[in-house]
Amino acid sequence: MVRSKDFLQNLASFIQKEEMPTPNPNNTLVVGLSGGIDSVVLLHSLVYLGYPCIAAHCNFHLRTEESNRDAFFAKKYAASLKVPFVSIDFDTMAHVKAEGISIEMAARDLRYKWFEEIRQEYSAKAIAIAHHREDSAETFVLNLSRGTGIRGLTGIKPINGHIIRPLLCMSKKEIINYAHDNALEYVSDSTNLQDIYTRNKIRLHIMPLLSEINPSVQDAIYRTMDNLQKVQIVYDFAISQAKKNVFDEQKDTISIKKLRSFISPETLLYEILQNYGFAGNQLKEIYASLDGYSGKLFYSKTHRLVKDRDFLLLTKIDTQNNAESYWIPAEGSKLLTGARFKIDFVDNTPELEIEKNKALAYFDADSLNFPLHLRRWEQGDKFRPFGMKGFQKLSDYFNNNKFSKLDKEKIWILASGEAIIWLVGHRTDDRFRVNTSTKKLCIISFSE
Repeated sequence: MVRSKDFLQNLASFIQKEEMPTPNPNNTLVVGLSGGIDSVVLLHSLVYLGYPCIAAHCNFHLRTEESNRDAFFAKKYAASLKVPFVSIDFDTMAHVKAEGISIEMAARDLRYKWFEEIRQEYSAKAIAIAHHREDSAETFVLNLSRGTGIRGLTGIKPINGHIIRPLLCMSKKEIINYAHDNALEYVSDSTNLQDIYTRNKIRLHIMPLLSEINPSVQDAIYRTMDNLQKVQIVYDFAISQAKKNVFDEQKDTISIKKLRSFISPETLLYEILQNYGFAGNQLKEIYASLDGYSGKLFYSKTHRLVKDRDFLLLTKIDTQNNAESYWIPAEGSKLLTGARFKIDFVDNTPELEIEKNKALAYFDADSLNFPLHLRRWEQGDKFRPFGMKGFQKLSDYFNNNKFSKLDKEKIWILASGEAIIWLVGHRTDDRFRVNTSTKKLCIISFSE
């Protein structure tokens, strides 16, 4: 018979308050089971609340035989509760070297990625992790020491996507008492007593020192986090309203003028760009560039930001492929990524009307050599704009017509042999125009 009924009642109340999945046959949980006291208590309490659970154990092979001992214990413990058990072995150090990250970060990345794979495989409702109140307080101190915003000082979130943390309402003491009351066995990680990891240094040295200054420091940190969580609600609402005015998500453009009108433009810029991988001092450089010349570039792992005249322009790096090149045959249509070119030939008759449409281009068919070449523009390209007698460099044409850097990169050039016949969607070349001696027209349409 399970004891510590108050513990279970408080846990159930917290689950309901935070709107986590409730215990029923359809809400299976993947439970991270390391074998330590926190995860043992988590699995035990969730089973007794009535959740169908799957125990998931990661062997990171960082502590030789101790790691194998933990894996054996976790499997045995899950069996004692009649809970399905799954496990995986990781070469954690190989991941550290490959990604150039800390051991802590590597283990976290590997663990959560695999947990999500298991959740999907078993169609589980959520992944339960055994973080408790002290873990949240340590995260507060850790983020404070590194420098952070409001969000980083609100502690560990009870729910983050498919991750739930039911024990965040419990102190370490309450978890220890529950394990004692129910005679639960568990294993201890010897590295928890070593300060080789940053979080351990906070747990073993910083928190005890803070307790000397204020014996109730844990409670004080909890109150602070709770206050900041309420402040964050107001903050997030204000940011979301400002974003709507400043950031065009359809075009991925940030209006510099509107950004400057915000009460704290640098803060707003941070909140927009952090979602695209820009961070730290780079964000300060981007903000400082608002007073500089156009054309400055900034890169994150996934995106590129261009400082233009009136806007900051965002593009995905993987969509930038200036080497794109296609050959367009003389008949039918050509389907490209997100666009289509269609070619038709018609006789030139007095009744024929030439439609004024930027998506259509009319040429003297006999002046063209097929297949036509569709490509991106290159430095040194020139053409004779429709209605003009002389040649003009594309770079000059772009500058005269106030093309942004992004506009230049997105434009397509259509060529016949070496000669440009059309800046697609903008201007045709006068050398290939329809005239009184034209017998047959080539009509090219472009649609995105």
